[in-house]
Amino acid sequence: MPPITPDPIGGVADGLASVVALRELADRLEDAEVERALREGWTWIQVAEALGVTRQAVHKKHLRRIADAGIELRRRNG
Repeated sequence: MPPITPDPIGGVADGLASVVALRELADRLEDAEVERALREGWTWIQVAEALGVTRQAVHKKHLRRIADAGIELRRRNG
């Protein structure tokens, strides 16, 4: 069996590592911007529409972190 040699710089492994890094960056950016929007009084519906997802999806993904951060959220009825 021939020895395994690493891909040259810019090879497939580097490309895939870049995809992982971009996903992680996008997740951190989304977290920060959702938090900022909610701190500025946006509703879950407004955030969801801006992200192109459902209110339920954005709520499920971010609610615990937002609650743990102590962010006051706008209530539907008051």
